[in-house]
Amino acid sequence: MQFDLDKLVRENIRVLKPYSSARHEFTGTASVFLDANENAYGSPLHEKFNRYPDPLQWQLKFQLARIKGVPAENIFVGNGSDEVIDLAYRIFCDPGKDNVIICPPTYGMYEVSANINDVAIKKVKLTKDFQLDVNGILEAVDVHTKLLFICSPNNPTGNNMKREDVELLLNNFPGIVIIDEAYINYSKQKTCIQELTDYPNLIVMQTLSKAWGLAALRLGLCYASMDIIDLYNKVKPPYNINEASQQLALDALNETETVNTWIREVVQQKDFITKQLGQFPFVEKIYPSDANFILVKVKDANRLYDHFASNEVIVRNRSKEVNCDNCLRITIGTPSENQQLIELLKQYQS
Repeated sequence: MQFDLDKLVRENIRVLKPYSSARHEFTGTASVFLDANENAYGSPLHEKFNRYPDPLQWQLKFQLARIKGVPAENIFVGNGSDEVIDLAYRIFCDPGKDNVIICPPTYGMYEVSANINDVAIKKVKLTKDFQLDVNGILEAVDVHTKLLFICSPNNPTGNNMKREDVELLLNNFPGIVIIDEAYINYSKQKTCIQELTDYPNLIVMQTLSKAWGLAALRLGLCYASMDIIDLYNKVKPPYNINEASQQLALDALNETETVNTWIREVVQQKDFITKQLGQFPFVEKIYPSDANFILVKVKDANRLYDHFASNEVIVRNRSKEVNCDNCLRITIGTPSENQQLIELLKQYQS
């Protein structure tokens, strides 16, 4: 199958002349900046905050490139992964005409963003063991199908999708395949980033919100071909990532050893909680997880959720999701938080 990116891009986006900021138009070095109507006297908060940030976040991308082994030109940084998702709809999907495929139960923003952008959703449910229904996905494709979202490890189920299924879809799906790897740092499966050279229709999303502990900064990462990254840069707001977030992220990316220690502890604590959960008769199933959370099927999810909430512990009730009846999603906390969770389960049992 010959891949033609131009045929997938919306016509108005393909011919769009993007906004050109003052910092876009200038290359080289300068000591006096009189181009962007900034306050030249400074900022009461920080000496750098009176200036607009780098619109393309090059220093942050260079650091990510060193860590991920991907050229900086193949990286887009979004205001959270939600911006990466939203821009995919804006770039590739004509409102009221095109459609995308999602595989529930999965991350809810794929559907929310589709509804915001007036793009139809086709839902191809995961199998009973929460794997991709490859035949069902390919059968759902029509001439207006532009995007396929695959979450791996999946939220809320926690499992990886089989790599052979993903590769089969990359080879046969006629549109853009977006693989959401928000939880990949906790997984035994390798990232799909290294597959970018083989698949021009591939977008890989990651985030600094989970393992890197920067959820408050809202930094989503997108890895794709230079052609796709160029489209993202064309459509995004001029300064989508503020200076404070860029600087804090750069500081955090120097702490890889600390992050790796946290990841190892989360995996150990996940094993501990899994073993503890197995002793309670009201726990019917603990689903395998490659993420920093566990999906647990219990006899009465609403009642158990209320028990936790009344004791100021919040978990996520996923019972309304397809094939997740009476399921709670429990994030792995600190050892003391996890022990508190187990003690509440013991109280609930008694």
